Amino acid sequence: MIFVSLGTQDMPFTRLLQMVEEAIQEGTIQEKVIAQVGCTPYTGSLIETFQYCDQATMDAYVEQANYIITHGGTGSIIGALKKGKKVIAVSRLSKYGEHNNDHQTQIISQFSDTDYILECKEGEALSDVIKRLQDFQPQTFISNTQNVLAFLEEYIEGVLGGKR
Repeated sequence: MIFVSLGTQDMPFTRLLQMVEEAIQEGTIQEKVIAQVGCTPYTGSLIETFQYCDQATMDAYVEQANYIITHGGTGSIIGALKKGKKVIAVSRLSKYGEHNNDHQTQIISQFSDTDYILECKEGEALSDVIKRLQDFQPQTFISNTQNVLAFLEEYIEGVLGGKR
């Protein structure tokens, strides 16, 4: 199964679903595709869709998937990486009304440049990126969250000086 996540942005990302459909029609994707589409309308029959779900359900879909195709949201990318999944990411672009700005291009570029994920750039066929996925060996994602939290806790304790 392939899992596609469009996130919770309140703007549609029809372009990504069209790219997935093309890959299915070309035969590059031959597995079942399930997509969390949020507010993106979908009328086709090639992709099984749902709008939103709780985190446990989302985690289960990610866990079951052979790989993930997602927008450039950090939560979607990091959630898949933490589960050891290969990820292809496509930026939502403001010129298509998919987002308010193009910050997802920077997010995806950073993850791609450090070999965590594969990026499908504008104008590039998703099928071509999927074909590269087989030989792609992503870097192991190591979260730095605990170190950041420990730093913040230490800093706050220092500022408050034990005045809680």
